[in-house]
Amino acid sequence: MGSLYHERQVSKLCALHCVNAVLQGPVFSELDLAAIASDLDKAERQMMLNSVSGDFIPEVSHNVSRNGDFSIQVLTKALEVLDFQIIPLDNPVAQAAQINPAAENSYICNLHNHWFCLRKVDNEWYNFDSMQAAPEHISEFRLSVSIDSLKASGWSIFLVRGDFTKECPVNESNGYGRWLTPEDAKRILDSASRKRDRAGRRRRFFDPPVRFERKGIVLSDDEDDDGALKKAIAASLRESSTADEKQPDSSENENVEKDEKKSQPDSSEKEKLEKDEKKSQSDCSENDNVEKDAKKSRVEG
Repeated sequence: MGSLYHERQVSKLCALHCVNAVLQGPVFSELDLAAIASDLDKAERQMMLNSVSGDFIPEVSHNVSRNGDFSIQVLTKALEVLDFQIIPLDNPVAQAAQINPAAENSYICNLHNHWFCLRKVDNEWYNFDSMQAAPEHISEFRLSVSIDSLKASGWSIFLVRGDFTKECPVNESNGYGRWLTPEDAKRILDSASRKRDRAGRRRRFFDPPVRFERKGIVLSDDEDDDGALKKAIAASLRESSTADEKQPDSSENENVEKDEKKSQPDSSEKEKLEKDEKKSQSDCSENDNVEKDAKKSRVEG
């Protein structure tokens, strides 16, 4: 017999699988939890009848749904039968667990009617999620990080305290689980991971390519990250070279400016030209005067 007891998901009985993972054995069946839920419903109805109004009796159970979802009250009552206590992790009583989660023995996690258990077995931590093929080994550091991440994502975390060394009675009617060695659990998870990878590759082969519209790249999903990076860099370089061709470089700009300056005369040359123009204009006026005097003398003669 291995040291890890794990139940795979059946219908929506994850709460049952979670409780048995905490107890590390097939201790409860779905009928046991249904009976506890029925007792809780009766107690709640009686409380309503004894209330002041006495005119509201719920017809629908708040402790078990038709598809097998159980409430935290059912899990709490089930574990109380074996002297285990469930404490919300944000309760001041659980302050030590908040500081050092690895010092405890078990946690129950819940979100949207899914339950799973984090449990220490032989001083090693495992994630007993019934949606997984086998328990997953986790380090103490990862335990702490996972709990913080789950809380940040809206999960409800409950600390379980009690005597984890005692053996609990086994319910023979529960045939959902099996015992695994840590080595078997790792092998099963590795095999499941390889199957997912192969399925992912097959899916990527038939999927259309992913388009990156911004760079104009068409990248098939089956290309690796290095190939994608090379294509992105190449596209970026092409854009840069195109921009460079459109704009002259700095040396060309300097040469153009020099040519423009060279084509334009400097201030001294301008002054000289102006003087020459004035002198030529003066010479023209003198010539006009000479011509006038000559005409005048001819008339007088």
